[in-house]
Amino acid sequence: MKIPVALTIAGSDSGGGAGIQADLKTFAALGVHGTSAITAITAQNTIGVIGILELPTSLIRQQIDAVVDDIGVQAAKTGMLSSPEIIETVAVAIEQHGIEQLVVDPVMVAKGGAKLLRDEAIAALRGRLVPLAAVLTPNLPEASVLLGRLVTTLDERREAARDLVAMGARAVVVKGGHADGDVSDVFFDGTRLVELEGTRIATPNTHGSGCAFSAAITALLARGADPLDAVREAKAFIAGAIAGALEIGHGHGPVNPVFGLRIGG
Repeated sequence: MKIPVALTIAGSDSGGGAGIQADLKTFAALGVHGTSAITAITAQNTIGVIGILELPTSLIRQQIDAVVDDIGVQAAKTGMLSSPEIIETVAVAIEQHGIEQLVVDPVMVAKGGAKLLRDEAIAALRGRLVPLAAVLTPNLPEASVLLGRLVTTLDERREAARDLVAMGARAVVVKGGHADGDVSDVFFDGTRLVELEGTRIATPNTHGSGCAFSAAITALLARGADPLDAVREAKAFIAGAIAGALEIGHGHGPVNPVFGLRIGG
């Protein structure tokens, strides 16, 4: 049976709520075969990140090559790329393999507050990875870091979306979930500026929401969706995953990308 293939290039979350684990669950839930290139191993749970071990760049590249050379991918996404060297390795691999449908989730900080991107890697993220993005998915703090200015209000989100496309991304969705007021996301692809309204779901269990959202966009692109349609459908998907979030652990529980399946008794 032929099935679309998506690749996630990201870190592993031992708690199963974010990173590679969230991405693969999301791919499967949306009818796409998930493959992975792990960039770092984290020891983490719902409370926080206890330890991080970056994998050698040579092994990261070998994982990407192994997947693309044999299986092929229709779309890929990036998550935790913590160092300039890892970003450069991934960027070169994306370019050499000609992967056009790339979703860049500029992961910087874990839900518990741990830094997942070194300060010295920000310039590499801006200069090497953003220009390769078919869709860039920053939240408000990430957009603020990428642009070097505060992004909070709806007007600031609109301007940020325009400026991030000017930075090289083909399309951007600036997520409004961190805002105190209007939580609308803003999508821009150089032509269409679209505000995607959202309703805040009252729950502390949002660990992995950004990963699952970007993974959903990736899966939908792999299935042939237009970027705006992919973002719209991914937004509806993540709303269901948050509404069906799992109450496990003692901190921020994970969203549930397989909310359509029966879990537990």
